[in-house]
Amino acid sequence: MKGALLVLGGIVIVAVIIGGQLMSAKNTFVIEKNDIDARWAQVDNDMKRRADLIPNLVETVKGYAKQEQSVIGEVANARSALLNARSRQDTIDANNQLGSAIGRLLVLQENYPQLKSNENFLRLQDELAGTENRIAVDRRDYNEAVKRYNTDIQLFPRSIAASVFGFRQEDAYFKATQEEKKVPQVKF
Repeated sequence: MKGALLVLGGIVIVAVIIGGQLMSAKNTFVIEKNDIDARWAQVDNDMKRRADLIPNLVETVKGYAKQEQSVIGEVANARSALLNARSRQDTIDANNQLGSAIGRLLVLQENYPQLKSNENFLRLQDELAGTENRIAVDRRDYNEAVKRYNTDIQLFPRSIAASVFGFRQEDAYFKATQEEKKVPQVKF
């Protein structure tokens, strides 16, 4: 009888320890998932800021570069794709397309010297540069949060808890496109 109580007590202690570990792992996953969502919200916020600045930049460039409609159209289409994205991956893809289009738009200043000295253009360019820096930092922080979460749900024994509680790997990462990997050329 005494032996049976000891065995039962041991089983209860082991069950409490395992249950505590499972709950601890679940809580960690919830915290990490919320961190991913919060970091995504910040990326989304900064991309919205960028999308809000772009029409002003485009209008300023339009005044000087009427024949550059294809580049201006690319920017408008990329902005529209960003604003209409349905998933995180769609948003990431649209963001990459928009970044590339903005780069081509800013290159126009080389062809239009009077645009370089336009106060509105310079102010908007500075605002856009600041926003791009924020987006870069936020993208890095978001990717780090996703990496931390994905690593955590893959490590044993937490992978068991992740499976039990239905936590799945996040696949939406920001990655550099082939266009972004090209070395910029500076010409004087």
